Amino acid sequence: MESVFTKIIRKEIPAYIIEENEHFIAFLDVFPIAYGHTLIVPKKQIDYIFDIENSSFAELWIFAKKIAAKIEKAVICKRIGIAVIGLEVPHAHIHLVPLNKVEDINFSRPKLKFEESELVAIQKKIINS
Repeated sequence: MESVFTKIIRKEIPAYIIEENEHFIAFLDVFPIAYGHTLIVPKKQIDYIFDIENSSFAELWIFAKKIAAKIEKAVICKRIGIAVIGLEVPHAHIHLVPLNKVEDINFSRPKLKFEESELVAIQKKIINS
């Protein structure tokens, strides 16, 4: 069964895409826990991150590192935290979360809500960083 991320990759549903290449895509989480919370997703749908073939796994993290650097330039934060949970969507993905304190990466907190104009603004800010 196709995941919501596969539908984003195919451009069947809209997303605030930061960057993509042949193998990976980065886009803003629409249910963020922090301003600038971004998802890194392989374009090939694989449910469990540790089932990704080794060379693709390494490339995924290199792509994530590049996007994290852009977020860090665009968002006021002490660093970019990472999380791989993999329970909510059956498609491997990495959460990049701007952090100022450890509580900023608590996924049980209520999700933030941003207007479309705010999401577009942060998307452009990260893209241009």
